[in-house]
Amino acid sequence: MKIAIVHDWLTTYAGAEKVLEQLLKLYPKADIFTVVDFLPEKDRTFLDGHKITTSFIQGLPFAKTKYRNYLSLMPLAVEQLDLSSYDLVISDSHAVAKGVLTGPDQVHISYIHSPIRYAWDLQHQYLRESSLERGIKSWIAKYMLHKIRLWDNRTANGVDHFIANSGFIARRIWKVYRRESTVIYPPVDVEAFMLHEVKEDFYLTASRMVPYKKIDLIVEAFSMMPDKKLIVIGDGPDMQKIKAKAGTNVILMGYQSFEVLRDHMQRARAFVFAAEEDFGIAPVEAQACGTPVIAFGKGGAVETVVDGVSGVFFENQSVESLCEAVERFEKLNFVPKVIRENAMRFSVERFKKEMKEFVKIGSGIGNNP
Repeated sequence: MKIAIVHDWLTTYAGAEKVLEQLLKLYPKADIFTVVDFLPEKDRTFLDGHKITTSFIQGLPFAKTKYRNYLSLMPLAVEQLDLSSYDLVISDSHAVAKGVLTGPDQVHISYIHSPIRYAWDLQHQYLRESSLERGIKSWIAKYMLHKIRLWDNRTANGVDHFIANSGFIARRIWKVYRRESTVIYPPVDVEAFMLHEVKEDFYLTASRMVPYKKIDLIVEAFSMMPDKKLIVIGDGPDMQKIKAKAGTNVILMGYQSFEVLRDHMQRARAFVFAAEEDFGIAPVEAQACGTPVIAFGKGGAVETVVDGVSGVFFENQSVESLCEAVERFEKLNFVPKVIRENAMRFSVERFKKEMKEFVKIGSGIGNNP
């Protein structure tokens, strides 16, 4: 049985690429199709010599740095990928990968990280953060996103089986496509984040500094609690804005190596997470260290953090709500071993077992493809 794996784009090694990595371990003879491949050499090890086919966008001007600017061409690009010789197609999609064309004798299983966020319920936030709320560029962007919504909805008909990366995304899939999906949580390398039972008197957050991660909210909240120390790891476009809000009790470390990040996760009193994520790997990594999480109570975090056992939630993305959650957190006692046990539900081996079984049933594929 010939297998193709379709991935949106290969530009960084992040959450979607960790799913791709495990799919390639499950199906080592699979070929990869993607819109563009500009993955740095240092991050390519997991591809292990797999054949990679890209779309025509790969050769367009400035595609390496501005590939997102070609979003309006991506539906056309992904439809030009010729998958006709493959028996099984697995798309690993948060944008356009699920839109590949398949025939009636092919099985298409789509692992959905999210329906295209900026085209559906997050459109208004995307336009606001991109300064595209007014003017001619705004109307062009709105029309383009309207066309992408129509295409995205239509291409759901070409998928035989949907897998959602969380119950939150399963609800999005039903809302957008009116299709049922099976939840298989992404793989988290919990074994790389060892238990550390001794905690120190500081809070930690770590993320790329972009608007939806709400690092500015966390920094502002802790700046209003000068008796509590906050360490921030990460860099990004919002760095200067966040730096301007930081009080003397907030330490901005910028980008750090994996070893430094893990060390701080192990020693932190709690990991603070304010984004509304589809799943959210960082809170699981923190829990694997035995570190409780203070998280915004929406999105994937609701499924990975157990309130009062492995962390606490705050109801609103506001300074007041986060401060109240920290106050509540400090009145509770947490057991690091119990917190780690909760994180083990999201291991790599669990993902591979569930994914293999689903594909076996959904496609009729044997144990040894």
